[in-house]
Amino acid sequence: MKAIYKRELKAYFQSFTGWLFCAATLFVISLYFTSYNLGGGYAYIAYALSAAAFIFIILIPILTMRILAEERRQKTDQLILTAPISVWKVVVGKYLAMLTVYMIPILIVCTYPIIMSFFGTVSLSESYAAIFGFVLYGCAGIALGLFISGITESQVISAVLSLIAMFLTYMMSGVSNLISAQGNILTKILNCADFGSRITSFYDGTISVTGVVYFVSVSGLLLFFATQTIQKRRYTVSTKKLKAGAYSSTMIVIITAAAVFVNLMANELPESLQTIDVTSNKLYSITEDTKNFLSTLDEDITIYVLASESNHDTNVEKTLKKYMENSSHIKMEYKDPSVYPGFASSYSDSTLSTGSLIIEGSKRSRAINYNDLYETEYDYYTYSSTTTGYDCEGQVTSALAYVTSNNNAKIYELTGHGETEVPESFMNTLAKANVESESLNLISAEGVPEDAQAVIVMAPQKDFTQEEADKLKEYLRKGGNMLLNLGWTEAEMNNLSSVLADYGLTVGRDVIVETSQSGYTQNPFYLLPTIESTEITSSLSGNYYIFMPYCITLGQDSTNETANITPLLTTSSYSYGKADIQNAQSYDKEEGDSDGPFNVGVMSEITVDTSAASEVKTTTDAEPTDNGAGDAEEGTTKTSKMIVYASDSVFTEQADNMVAGSNSQLFRNSLNSMITVDTSISIPVKDYDMNTLTVPALQNAIIGIVTTILVPLILLITGIVITVRRRKK
Repeated sequence: MKAIYKRELKAYFQSFTGWLFCAATLFVISLYFTSYNLGGGYAYIAYALSAAAFIFIILIPILTMRILAEERRQKTDQLILTAPISVWKVVVGKYLAMLTVYMIPILIVCTYPIIMSFFGTVSLSESYAAIFGFVLYGCAGIALGLFISGITESQVISAVLSLIAMFLTYMMSGVSNLISAQGNILTKILNCADFGSRITSFYDGTISVTGVVYFVSVSGLLLFFATQTIQKRRYTVSTKKLKAGAYSSTMIVIITAAAVFVNLMANELPESLQTIDVTSNKLYSITEDTKNFLSTLDEDITIYVLASESNHDTNVEKTLKKYMENSSHIKMEYKDPSVYPGFASSYSDSTLSTGSLIIEGSKRSRAINYNDLYETEYDYYTYSSTTTGYDCEGQVTSALAYVTSNNNAKIYELTGHGETEVPESFMNTLAKANVESESLNLISAEGVPEDAQAVIVMAPQKDFTQEEADKLKEYLRKGGNMLLNLGWTEAEMNNLSSVLADYGLTVGRDVIVETSQSGYTQNPFYLLPTIESTEITSSLSGNYYIFMPYCITLGQDSTNETANITPLLTTSSYSYGKADIQNAQSYDKEEGDSDGPFNVGVMSEITVDTSAASEVKTTTDAEPTDNGAGDAEEGTTKTSKMIVYASDSVFTEQADNMVAGSNSQLFRNSLNSMITVDTSISIPVKDYDMNTLTVPALQNAIIGIVTTILVPLILLITGIVITVRRRKK
């Protein structure tokens, strides 16, 4: 075998074929490496490998077409047939020689992640997992080409058949879907030759054990078939032709069955053993919080996937299998919308896209739109969106907690006064924490419903009526809670101010100007207030900012001794409030302006007597809730909480984007301090490691020229020189 290996390897590099293969492979991969990784700044070598994979449909037939076919054409295969050497050693020797040629450019590519790491943070584990998958793909492709070369004596026919076979194995998933989107026996058979789908998991940052088993077993099986094609010709000169032929056929059946059995067993492994997550933030694993929750699950849950079993998101499937592995109460079913067109409508009024999930328990169900499983950012300059996070675990765990809980928290968003609508992204985080929300107009409603754990009033532009204010006060006297943000308005808010007065708070009409440079951005009306150390703001202390444009002044009624007021956000002592903002000509302080510092975010708590009031609806049947505000005192008192922010734009997408999500976190923290849920578990979005490489133009050009042009050109020239010299001898 060693002699065969050396002979074939020498033959590749004494001819132009080996040099051409190495140069072409390196050129294509380096071209995408320069474009995507160096030029585009993407920190994943998988992008370049995935784009370059198509070239092997052409290059592998070039590498393998002569390996056995040429020997048959020149009749040199007779030496193999009559030599005192095992045929499998001949086949393996030739195969290893081709693998060596294949690995030369791959070894050079292995340096690319290291080069990338000089210009930014690169996950080497993900990079080399992608390269490992690429190597496995090449191993199977070369084995396929070797087998085809062994069944013909024409290099051209061998190359054409290998090209067709490589194309089909790469595109087999699409071919199967064209035959049947739902899948059938034929598509299952065809998918046994699906190389393309099985390499994808390696690109995604996981080492697929089933993928490794598949590629290794397929490579071994194809080498065995190649051995048998030679063995068959060898036995034609044998006096034991019939016996040998029977032996060969029996072994083909046995080895094929063994390969199928090994793959079936690999697919039956627990999900934790089927894949190894090598992503830097464990994108496709589930957290300990989810595992602990699943260990307490005692209710049967069905997760419906609105897709066909043959055409679905493999990442989502991996995650859902993790759930089933950790709980015997969870099962998964595929519901193809083309087969069950009305299935989703019985669970959700909104239109669910293909790939969406429906989580059904005995009490209730929840639909998760496929788009919510991924976090995306839209670039308004390029009109394109980029996937920045994977939230399958967060959404599914939240849904499981929702469908199994006895009660869930509910809040109401007051309308009818020109309020700003809470951004959808803000409300989605509440839904993820199993907080239900509903709009409420106090003009038409009898009052705030008893199931309300909190009400939200978002920047009203006109005052409440006296009747509305009374309904709101009645709710708060029962131990209710309110989150309010206010801005400057032409109309005075006397009735709403009367609600705040019960909590020792007063609302001014001055607009705050901040003159401390560390306390504002862009202009003195765009405040970056000091974040005080409180339970609500503790997660924002440190290097975080809250952006609050055009804040009004909040005051405190010193005569109110029942309210416990805690400042959350404050301005500096260099700030002041402009009294006549409509006629202000500059940022300078003028006569009549008020002196700072000011509170621009406060929490006020009062103890209310509920003995004579209606009983507040609790979250459990066993004991009453404190709505997140303290223990009840002998069942007759509760703590009512009001949180007020002095900017009507603080809870908007624009303000939130200015400080990388800190404002939305403040919104969540404020509401979380007011509410309790039966089962509270919230898994944050797992961010894709979207590190950007910063490669200077000169270095990009130099590396690109060296990897894409210079090295492949040197290989080509070397091959030409060797070939010419050899022909002259």
